[in-house]
Amino acid sequence: MSQIDIRTVNTVQYLQPLREGGSLPAIVKADDDFFYVIKFRGAGQGKKALIAELIGGELARAMGLKVPELVFMELDASFGRTEPDQEIQDLLQFSVGLNLGLHFLSGAITYDPLVSETDALSASKVVLLDSMIINIDRTAKNTNLLIWNRELWLIDHGASLYFHHNWKNWESHLPRSFPNIKDHVLLSRATELSEAAKQIQISLNESVIKDIVDSIPEDWLVEEGSPLSPSEKRAAYITFLMAKLSRIESLAKEAADAR
Repeated sequence: MSQIDIRTVNTVQYLQPLREGGSLPAIVKADDDFFYVIKFRGAGQGKKALIAELIGGELARAMGLKVPELVFMELDASFGRTEPDQEIQDLLQFSVGLNLGLHFLSGAITYDPLVSETDALSASKVVLLDSMIINIDRTAKNTNLLIWNRELWLIDHGASLYFHHNWKNWESHLPRSFPNIKDHVLLSRATELSEAAKQIQISLNESVIKDIVDSIPEDWLVEEGSPLSPSEKRAAYITFLMAKLSRIESLAKEAADAR
């Protein structure tokens, strides 16, 4: 059983779609009276995007980076019936069950690489996190970073861990580097990569990674026609992340060379 304590809340009110996201996330209210950005299981990449979001977010938190609280969000079958937009109504109907939410940071602004500030160690940790989880979606065009209370916050890791979209050859990703790091929005500020790698090795180990992977809801790992069972998928995520952690110094060198 996972030691990661992720709350489960019920979604009670759909407020606003966030159409800049390809998967139509939305701002919703839950029964704890807080607002969340919900990522839907019925969206384009389905449950795998939620798994990547969960793993990426909790790895970042374990590294000491700032991530909005992640919660599981129950969506009732009656929730979308009064929604006038047919596309949104369909999405809500396909998403009945357990979804993923991020605490909504009211007043946060999108990180702007030209004017926003962040310290070199944090920038270096983010670069190495994204190298580990093969996150292709933290570029100047789409930073997936927020500034809130003058601090850097990480959001949206759904486009990472893309090996899990083809379980038949997932092991071929274990020894790979991450050349796309050259496009990372924080690379120019990541001048403490060696120190960041040392701190990540202290923060992460197999027990921490296993706790994060164990927090994935069993239902999200069930996939018709998949060659792997849910337990085999959990083992694969742990193996993949441990392989990347063991090569963190090589990833740091790759990023330093790209700078």
